Amino acid sequence: MDVLVNNAGFGAHGRFSELSLQRQLEMIQVNVTALTELTGLFLPGILERHCGGVLNVASVAGFVPGPGMAVYYATKAFVLSFTEALAGELADTTGVKVMALCPGSTKTNFFKVAHVNNAQLVRVASMSAMEVARQGHKSFRGIGVVVVSGWKNRLLVVLIWLTPRPLIRRIVRKING
Repeated sequence: MDVLVNNAGFGAHGRFSELSLQRQLEMIQVNVTALTELTGLFLPGILERHCGGVLNVASVAGFVPGPGMAVYYATKAFVLSFTEALAGELADTTGVKVMALCPGSTKTNFFKVAHVNNAQLVRVASMSAMEVARQGHKSFRGIGVVVVSGWKNRLLVVLIWLTPRPLIRRIVRKING
C-alpha cells in the first residue's frame, strides 16, 4: 500500500508584526505549498492503483486561532480543512484513504526551531514523537478522517468546540506567552 505522509513543517513564535515576513512566507511554503504540491504529485498514482492514501500531519493548533504563532496555527488550519475536503471528494468511491493526524505538543525540536522559550505551551505535558507516530499509523488503518492523538488532546478539542471564540483567543495568547 502506498501512503504519502506529509509531516514536514515548522513554526515561529512571536507577534506576526514583529517576526520576519520572509520567515512567515517560508513557513507557508513548507507547511502549505509543499504539502499541497506533494499531494498533487502523488495522489493521481495512488488513485490509479485504488489503494493507499494520504496522511497529513495537522495539529490541535489547527482548531483554534493562534495569537503568538498566527501563521503556524493558520497553516495547520489549512492542512486540516484541505485534508477533510480531499476525504470528502474521495469518500466511498476510490479505495483511497485520506486522514489528518492532529497531535498536540510533541517532544521534538519544534519549540527550539520556533524559538518558543518561556511560553506555557513548552511546559505542557507532551507525547513522544514515537507515540504520535504509532497512533497515526494505527488510526490510518481505521475509519476516521480527523484523528486527534492522545486522550488529553481529544478532551482539549471537545473543550475548544464548547468555548466561545473570543475566550479561545485570550487563552491561546496566554498559553503562547
